[in-house]
Amino acid sequence: MTKPADFPPPFRTADYVAAPSDPPEERIDVGVLIVGAGPAGLACGIRLGQLLEDASEVRERLGEVPVAILEKGKQAGSHLLSGAVVNPRSLRRLFKGRKRLDEMPFYGPVEHESVYFLTNKSALRIPAPPTMKNEGNYVASLSRLGRWLAEQAEEAGAMLLPETAAEKLLVSDGRARGVRTGDKGRGRDGQPLGNFEPGSDLVAKVTVLAEGTQGHLTGVALERFGLTGENPQVWALGVKEVWKVKRPLDRVIHTLGWPLRPGSKFREFGGSFIYPMGEDMLTLGMVVGLDYRDVELSVHDLLQELKTHPLVRKLLDGGERVAWGAKTIPEGGFLALPKQLHAPGLLIVGDGAGLVNVPALKGIHYAIESGRLAAEAAFASLQRGQTPATPGALAGYDETLRESFVWKDLQEVRNMRPAFGRGLIFGGALAGAMTATKGRFPRRDLRLERDADIDLIRTDRAKSYPAPDGKLTFDKLSSVFASGNKTRDDQPNHIVLQREVTQDIALLWERMCPAQVYEATETGVDVTPSNCVQCGAITAKGGRLTPPEGGSGPEYTLT
Repeated sequence: MTKPADFPPPFRTADYVAAPSDPPEERIDVGVLIVGAGPAGLACGIRLGQLLEDASEVRERLGEVPVAILEKGKQAGSHLLSGAVVNPRSLRRLFKGRKRLDEMPFYGPVEHESVYFLTNKSALRIPAPPTMKNEGNYVASLSRLGRWLAEQAEEAGAMLLPETAAEKLLVSDGRARGVRTGDKGRGRDGQPLGNFEPGSDLVAKVTVLAEGTQGHLTGVALERFGLTGENPQVWALGVKEVWKVKRPLDRVIHTLGWPLRPGSKFREFGGSFIYPMGEDMLTLGMVVGLDYRDVELSVHDLLQELKTHPLVRKLLDGGERVAWGAKTIPEGGFLALPKQLHAPGLLIVGDGAGLVNVPALKGIHYAIESGRLAAEAAFASLQRGQTPATPGALAGYDETLRESFVWKDLQEVRNMRPAFGRGLIFGGALAGAMTATKGRFPRRDLRLERDADIDLIRTDRAKSYPAPDGKLTFDKLSSVFASGNKTRDDQPNHIVLQREVTQDIALLWERMCPAQVYEATETGVDVTPSNCVQCGAITAKGGRLTPPEGGSGPEYTLT
């Protein structure tokens, strides 16, 4: 059977790298340009504002807009999707002496937690693995936290530019110079419409890529500057729902086992989470590694199946689904980190750098810490007598990150994710040994395989997915509606992939996509770009996402 890597997308990195082309009087000059208003980018903007408070000379040299933050969604938080149980460590460091935790938009601390191993009818409570314990952590809506962080960044002096997609990385004389934003108001075939607005060059002294998972320009920068590490990045897909419920949930719940299959031939790694969101809301989601083999596997439908389990059904009984979303998660961890996270004039932070601890199910506080450290490195490079364009001028970011708790945490669990490629039971045993030795076992690091390189199989798995009833279980199209998707039907296609593929590849993409973007045909696959919620799964499994028009995509407000 074929594999996705046999059908590489017709994508050229060079098409998304350019020198500044706008006349000097038309381009937009900023001091530090941050691409992405997620936790990492906003933390970077906040810390820069703090540093510039007492540095009037530096602020003056940065011009009228010392710090700008680009966001492709309608507003900060529009595209943020997570559990989320947040370790507050990085927020305390970022706002030390300025904000207390009780001033931040959390639902409250984790008071109780349970971990269950599921079969299709039963739930066996098991001790929480050491990496998954959440004492001292806080439950949050990530989109709500993002909006709050955006307010703090603006108060600190950053200019937020929403509905603005970064399409090309501006490079000249071997250094990053900023980005070119995408055009707005083009039709399906690229023709200008009545509301057409051309993109612009945003030129900066330092560009910080904080695009999050599957960042378009992050991938371009890694290739353009030769930053790719020894191992490829690997991904998981998470599909999540928010429910209004009759009874409050008093604990954080994680599950392993069903509806995933334990056999090593399936390579199904993942689990579910159920978190309280106040007195009358909860969020639940299913996360599955994209190195699975069965073309009939669908994470969206696994989540619908999970809800039929007695443990979960009881929590949702009498409730109503109010939101839905999907997003990929970088899972390669320490093994898949780029060999460096800076280039002349450029820094890479957060999920785009792969700073996620999969065994602990944590990445938000690493993103915030990396944004803070990037701000300090950028600020240091802007002092009199320094220039960020000099090779190595931003190396302080890598140095401080390596000395931080982020590096230590990721290094200790670096081999856990590839271990589970050998099946749940064997992988769990290896993970236990790795935890006990704090990462000293095994002596040699394991290797990662690209998700698109995994050989495929085909079973009849789809037969067991529950039919949507519109009350407990839902189809994909109604779920896209619940995401608040704002994409125009006549927008240009932003998905790059081969259309003439084998039936197995076409079915893989059809099943995999939680938003019903792909449909298998007799000759390959048809694509409906307007359904896309920009989860990024297709990039892991044989395609490539490029930026759609700014302001399109989902509008997550409760996630």
